[in-house]
Amino acid sequence: MKTRKLAEMEVSALGLGCMGMSEFYGPSDDAESLRTLARAADEGVTLFDTADTYGCGHNEELLGRFLRGRHGTVRIATKFGLVRTPGSYARRIDNSPAYIRAACEASLRRLGVETIDLYYAHRLDPAAPLEQTIGTLARLVEQGKVRAIGLCEVAPATLRRAAAIHPIAAVQSEYSLWTRDPEDGVLQACRDLGTAFCAYSPLGRGFLTGSVDTASLAPGDFRSFNPRFTGPHAQANAGLADAVRALAVTKGCTPAQLALAWLLARGAHVLPIPGTRRPDRLLENLGALAVRLDAADLAAIDAAFPPGIASGERYSPEGMKGLNA
Repeated sequence: MKTRKLAEMEVSALGLGCMGMSEFYGPSDDAESLRTLARAADEGVTLFDTADTYGCGHNEELLGRFLRGRHGTVRIATKFGLVRTPGSYARRIDNSPAYIRAACEASLRRLGVETIDLYYAHRLDPAAPLEQTIGTLARLVEQGKVRAIGLCEVAPATLRRAAAIHPIAAVQSEYSLWTRDPEDGVLQACRDLGTAFCAYSPLGRGFLTGSVDTASLAPGDFRSFNPRFTGPHAQANAGLADAVRALAVTKGCTPAQLALAWLLARGAHVLPIPGTRRPDRLLENLGALAVRLDAADLAAIDAAFPPGIASGERYSPEGMKGLNA
């Protein structure tokens, strides 16, 4: 397994996003999810990403079951700050010190660990002083409850302000062939500060693999109300999956592998965290580590997927709360 640096930790170059094992992508099966988690660890994956809001605690509990006897050999990233009622997509952002402390204790309990390897602010509340939020997280580091801290979906200026208060180990934002927003300064800020960049939804929530039928999404699949997967936006985006497939054919790999290899080539500080709950998809994704893209390949990909090519917003208005704070 190839590795990359995340603060003082060495982690696998590809991590595993675990959100879909609990909700947002239709029905899931804990037994299959646990098999996928175990297979990932066996294949050398050491970075597992979750959050307290995924399944309203279920995802962390699932990771806790997986971690028994394994913690210390893998690294767990989890998040706080998005507060939801079970079964509802609506959310509010809470960065208050009392909430951060309580959320950390709850995550430690569900995960069954004494220290969270990487603790992200899932979203920043613009009404909460950044110094207060980062200061509270810094105290959790001092207390040994958190090893490193991260931020999600932040603007470059915010990252630099936060890093002046306490080292920021990682930024997590959506980044893929059809979402190139981080190139507007965040990637460079991470590089300048020695901060890792963890790219979530690196396969465009499955769209870039060509395996998603937008007309028959399962009940409970949040893509059914995601702008890019619905109405005229879905029609406008249909050709993007075909473009990935055509490029992948020239490299003798799958569309997923091409999309992930492109991200891996964006810089040594970029760590994609594709999500899956199936062992076969996991192994396919890991095959991206063997795909080599030369300058001509990268130029062809960039020409096919210029920034802004996707039609529609990344999220519904509810999901856009706290983005680029």
